[in-house]
Amino acid sequence: MSALRPPALLDRSPLLKATVGSRGNLALSVAVLLLAALALPPMLRWLLVDATFTGTAESCKAASGACWAFIGEKLKFVVLGFYPQDQAPRAYAAIGLLIGLVGLSAIPRLWSRWLAAAWVAGLVAVLWLLGGGGPLAPVPTDKWGGLPVTLLLSLGSFILAFPLAILLALARRSKLGGVRLYAVLLIETVRGVPFIAILYASTLLFPLMLPAGAAIDKFARAAVALSIFVAAYLAEIVRAGLQAVPRGQSEAAASLGLTHWQTLRLIVLPQALKEVIAPIVNLAVGIFQDTTLVAIIGMFDLLNAARAAATDPQWIGFYAEAYVFVAAVYFVFCFAAARYSLWLERHLRTP
Repeated sequence: MSALRPPALLDRSPLLKATVGSRGNLALSVAVLLLAALALPPMLRWLLVDATFTGTAESCKAASGACWAFIGEKLKFVVLGFYPQDQAPRAYAAIGLLIGLVGLSAIPRLWSRWLAAAWVAGLVAVLWLLGGGGPLAPVPTDKWGGLPVTLLLSLGSFILAFPLAILLALARRSKLGGVRLYAVLLIETVRGVPFIAILYASTLLFPLMLPAGAAIDKFARAAVALSIFVAAYLAEIVRAGLQAVPRGQSEAAASLGLTHWQTLRLIVLPQALKEVIAPIVNLAVGIFQDTTLVAIIGMFDLLNAARAAATDPQWIGFYAEAYVFVAAVYFVFCFAAARYSLWLERHLRTP
């Protein structure tokens, strides 16, 4: 086996050292290469070589490759769902505003209370753009769909859940038994049931608890349910970060005359959140993907709008293309978030 991995060559090539470091690694590497050699040519042929990029459904059915003409024809419906087509610029503006806020939040030097105020104002503006009011024609939430719903639910719920998660994490570490018990019960109850069950409860059970004639919008109920779900998981992540901060940090802050809340805000929480960047981003990516579950309560996010587009009698049956397109959109967002978290960890650890 020593002939398979010359020490000098392996020292110069970490990739080669990882793949040929043992017989098992070598076998796995060869198996992956063989699978790629078998799967990639027909996949590329279907995706690009034999694909139909323009034309009608008949020309797509006559071809053997993917029908990207379907995506071109249904792109607006996939992105916006059943949102009124004549009001589409408002929805595109909402998407741009949300992505812009995320971009601003990715710059560490802009992290301040002004950024928090910008998020509050931005979310209000997005709701106004999508829902209308004043000079804008009203659009009910049951007409919202596509990418705006996916972004608004995932980002909005995360923003709402963050302060609640910090309070729950601090409450679970509290020395007050009643406060700690309440936090434990809430966190473990929410984490112990599937998100689908929470959505059903917000849609079916919660309206029954309201007084006669009272009603809360379905979108609002879904957003609150998702926020509570995110807060329970995020609270455990924050608690892990708090436990990672050495006790000496708090003692040093107390010796300088800082109060308990000043110590938490200025010393402990910044260090705790820095330690759990990767789990927070991982949770955010999972929530972004889990918004597809709102289909069970009759809401059309990006994935379900794409699936509905493939039921058009003129273009029926092109589900594979719809799913591939949506998978590419999800991959772009999730891959960008993963790479950003790696960069942010390196940036914050740079002296």
